[in-house]
Amino acid sequence: MEQKLPLPPFTLETALQKIQLAEDAWNSQDPQKVSLAYTVDSEWRNRNVFVNGREEIVKFLTKKWEKELDYKLKKEYWAHTDNRIAVRFEYEYRDKEGKWFRAYGNENWEFDENGLMAKRYASINDLEINEADRHV
Repeated sequence: MEQKLPLPPFTLETALQKIQLAEDAWNSQDPQKVSLAYTVDSEWRNRNVFVNGREEIVKFLTKKWEKELDYKLKKEYWAHTDNRIAVRFEYEYRDKEGKWFRAYGNENWEFDENGLMAKRYASINDLEINEADRHV
């Protein structure tokens, strides 16, 4: 049985650990690695795109990071309960034309008993920025 520590129910300490692990994985920009944190039938909403399962996660992230160059993400704790964590996040990237963007949003995560994320719902807004205004 696959497990991804820490396991629910989450404490503040283990929720913070889970968030840092997610941030590190996404910043690796390795779709296969990222997908292993999710259940095989994980359900996502990312903006207006619905993704189901690891295979679709890998395809989605591969396309994402082909377009979002120099991607850098920061996640921050918002709240947690037994098997759920909410985060706010900010990430920056540049497109192929060299324009820089900052994306802001919130994610709600639900985990199974093995610590794999079964549901991920992300609301995201993008803002074009000047390179000199980058935060991340």
